[in-house]
Amino acid sequence: MSQMMDKAKGFLAEKVAGVKKPEADLTDMSVQHVGRDGATLSGRLDVRNPYSHTIPICEISYSLKLAGREVASGTMPDPGSLTGDDTTSLDLPVKVPYDFLVSLVKDAGRDWDLDYEMRVGLTVDLPVLGNFTLPLTKAGELKLPTLSDLF
Repeated sequence: MSQMMDKAKGFLAEKVAGVKKPEADLTDMSVQHVGRDGATLSGRLDVRNPYSHTIPICEISYSLKLAGREVASGTMPDPGSLTGDDTTSLDLPVKVPYDFLVSLVKDAGRDWDLDYEMRVGLTVDLPVLGNFTLPLTKAGELKLPTLSDLF
């Protein structure tokens, strides 16, 4: 009986591994707005849906590190759905509080940019499989706006 269960588990694992899954890429990270209360950074997430029907997105979770320090994290519940056989672009606004900005600007140095690492978990509801999370990480340099850019 246990051999039959092991064969069934192996068969099921093989079939699940062959199921097409959405693919995603975090393509852009930029400063969207700077104000007295902090800054809003914007990340763009491009998600390719291989299915002919729409797939609901359950949530997007994120974590942002600037200059090696985590400055923001959170979730976006129910951000919409993925269009069938198409690439859907999602904007991910991330609010960074003012007190973090002051310490980060001191670390920015002469080149006026910061190293960032953005981690995103895109959770979608796939048929048969249920909730499936696509983990994404993007690192790069974020160019800070100068005073002339703000005014």
